[in-house]
Amino acid sequence: MPQTWTMQSRRGRQTALAVGSLAVGLVLMVGGTQTVVVDPILRRIVVEDKRTLGGTKRREIGFGEVTGVSIGYLGKKSNFVQTYYLVLRLANGQEYPLFAPGRFFPGASDRSTVESWRRRLQGYMTT
Repeated sequence: MPQTWTMQSRRGRQTALAVGSLAVGLVLMVGGTQTVVVDPILRRIVVEDKRTLGGTKRREIGFGEVTGVSIGYLGKKSNFVQTYYLVLRLANGQEYPLFAPGRFFPGASDRSTVESWRRRLQGYMTT
């Protein structure tokens, strides 16, 4: 004779997951905005991060500091969450992400769009 099958959810784990999701959501919400300006006349890239709760961080990169531009990738094809971005290789050996993942730039989920960004930037830097 079959036994009665009884299972009960774990409220503590459910609460922990909800609190964790809320915390991640709050971090993304207060993360602020990032503005990228590529100025071919002044031959520089300016990246400005404005925090929702105040404060601004600014990075200026001259075209002469950039030794290469490639495409970076974050995510998995299997879960359909993919973000592409540009990676600047700098003369000092560092790499700098441009149109950084997690900032939700329009078109960042399409590799061909980001490839067009790469070609456009390289065109600016070679003229």
